[in-house]
Amino acid sequence: MTFPPPGAPRARIPGPQQPPPPYPRIRAGLWRRFLGGGLAVWALTVLAAYATADTALLPTPILLGGFLLPVVLVLWAYERHGCDLGVSAVLGCFLAGGTLGVLGASVTENQLLGPSLRTFAAAGPVEEAVKLGALMFVLRRLPGIHGMRAGLVLGAAVGCGFAALEGSGQAFGAALSADGPGLRTLLETEALRGMLTPLGHGLWTAMAGGALLAHRRPNGRFRLGSGPVLAAWLGAGLLHTLWDSTHGIALWLVARLAGPYPARELFAQGYVPGPTAAQEHLLAVFTAAGLVLVCLLGIARVRSLARRGASWRNTP
Repeated sequence: MTFPPPGAPRARIPGPQQPPPPYPRIRAGLWRRFLGGGLAVWALTVLAAYATADTALLPTPILLGGFLLPVVLVLWAYERHGCDLGVSAVLGCFLAGGTLGVLGASVTENQLLGPSLRTFAAAGPVEEAVKLGALMFVLRRLPGIHGMRAGLVLGAAVGCGFAALEGSGQAFGAALSADGPGLRTLLETEALRGMLTPLGHGLWTAMAGGALLAHRRPNGRFRLGSGPVLAAWLGAGLLHTLWDSTHGIALWLVARLAGPYPARELFAQGYVPGPTAAQEHLLAVFTAAGLVLVCLLGIARVRSLARRGASWRNTP
């Protein structure tokens, strides 16, 4: 047997070809670029709207402000913890949460509950049940997706889709109303909702979705009647109701500290008649503080659930 002389070229034997992934990949760090570019475009459109007072520019900051942070949160969750779930599942949950979730919540609340105090108290659990229904609709033919990590990621995607569409719709409604807020107030409100609302909706549905998929049967059936799933749904609904109550609680606090009006009547009316500058400032501070507190409670709960899930420990 002869050997080639030293330095002679050797034939390269091709290695086994790796099959392409069954779903498209998202490049690492895309959420940072999306966040930076989106904030720049949003700021430019806001400045242009202030400078020109052109109402035709309002849809751009409203839609961009409503969708920017929800999309960024979903991209971050997919990149860090959900790459093996696939783009189609995450995108499907985001779209289903926005379309089916908002539609189902609106119809259910208006037709079944009616305008009353019961509607206000039940709005949170009803919306969380509808969002869970959207999650189950997307995963009905994907029995292999289960576990706490998958539930947290996909539940957050459903909640962020719901927050994006609902927040944009409410901003459009305020802009189109005859006695709606001014341009500055509208944009400030949109900025606050854009920062906090996705955290709220995303965290609440992540809590319920994590419990739902953690207790999913091997054949793909959902155990809606199990105790942990019901407890997670009720907990998410309670945080949702507390979120909706922050404005009324802030009014009650303002009335107790600085206002001459009965606190209970102000809570029911939803506004302070003829507020002073100090009352307006206190109302804004208490409302923002309440929203931040609810977000912190949701973050603490989701982190607690993540530590319990064995599959979550294998993620970055």
